[in-house]
Amino acid sequence: MRAGFLWGVSTSAFQLEGSPCADWTSWDCALQAYPQVTAHYERFREDLGLLKELGVNAYRFSLEWSRIQPEEDVWNEEAIEHYQEVVNILNGLGIEPMVTLHHFTHPAWFSERSCWHEGKSAEAFLGYVKKMVSAIRGVRYWLTFNEPFILLLGGYLEGCMPPGIRDYRLAIRALGNILRSHGMAYGIIHSEISGAKVGLAHNMAALAPWCRWNPLDRQLAHLARCFYNHCILEAFRTGQLTVRFPFRRPIAFPVPIQGTLDFFGVNYYTRVHLRFNPFRKMGVELRHRDLGGHGLTDMGWEIYPKGLRKVLELACALGVPLMVTENGIATTDSSRKIAFLRDHVEVLKRCCRDGMDIRGYFYWSFLDNYEWLHGLDKRFGLYSVDFSTLERKRTPAASYYSSLIRNFSGS
Repeated sequence: MRAGFLWGVSTSAFQLEGSPCADWTSWDCALQAYPQVTAHYERFREDLGLLKELGVNAYRFSLEWSRIQPEEDVWNEEAIEHYQEVVNILNGLGIEPMVTLHHFTHPAWFSERSCWHEGKSAEAFLGYVKKMVSAIRGVRYWLTFNEPFILLLGGYLEGCMPPGIRDYRLAIRALGNILRSHGMAYGIIHSEISGAKVGLAHNMAALAPWCRWNPLDRQLAHLARCFYNHCILEAFRTGQLTVRFPFRRPIAFPVPIQGTLDFFGVNYYTRVHLRFNPFRKMGVELRHRDLGGHGLTDMGWEIYPKGLRKVLELACALGVPLMVTENGIATTDSSRKIAFLRDHVEVLKRCCRDGMDIRGYFYWSFLDNYEWLHGLDKRFGLYSVDFSTLERKRTPAASYYSSLIRNFSGS
């Protein structure tokens, strides 16, 4: 690993803090039974102290837009001061802050009046960006968006997360607005912060046909790679967004985002197999299979370390430094969490030795948290949380990660 490599952990604000003003709060009725979700907002100083114990030199977290701008014309200065204090504590501990501006959630008013398929969505988001980069000091690394495709799949195709729409044309329009917003946010951040590093985090997966001998399965896997992995990469490389859905004509249009990445964030978790099934939506059936004998996670995902190299090789085409901004496993078995870390970091190490320009690795997640529509049962954290007492407990996987960081830092 190169000097200055960032060893970190990742979180998102809503998953640790909740927010009474977010679209997700009213969307997931089960949240009413999880008052514990807000605990980190009150005890953040204690939690951040654990990062020093862990031995990381970087921490990726998000700002909760709905706390900061609860109404379209209202700014919550207390919330802004809260996040500034988070940054100050991190810098005081010698830990590099990496801020994500958008991690799935929105103020309720945004979802109601100007969500991403609407033309005025960019204007609303960029007003928030301008406010943040002028108010928050001490941050070099900024991610504009986390996993735009997950937002599109959940919010615009499956309808299982806000805004709850099922319309592929609106999904494409929303993606175009998100990418244009990134491009404009890139300019805003650089105009305000000298030496800023701006990127976007993209969820990437290893995608394979269910049956290699089946031409329909192979074609679906190819289309899925083009849509899910390549689409955003090509938009950044060429300035042209081309979206291909199975059994639909490609849709293409320009997005002025070339040259708007200082680094690119790769979120990687699993491999997915695709099978043609005429009785499923768009003829696609998705499955996780334990072909490598590593087992499935508590999310039902295949553990496939080799896939990390596959997606990093794809992202190298961008010609910018890469960060693994999320990589983790949901399990209560610390031995499996340790094995996951060991195997994926070993792949990462070989990638670096082979000349890939990778600048950081962030494990997901620092603490057990609210895992969106899965509630509190999926345990990704290096520190476990007892949601009845709110006690934080260092797991053996946290100790392993600490030793791993020390070993690489000393090598």
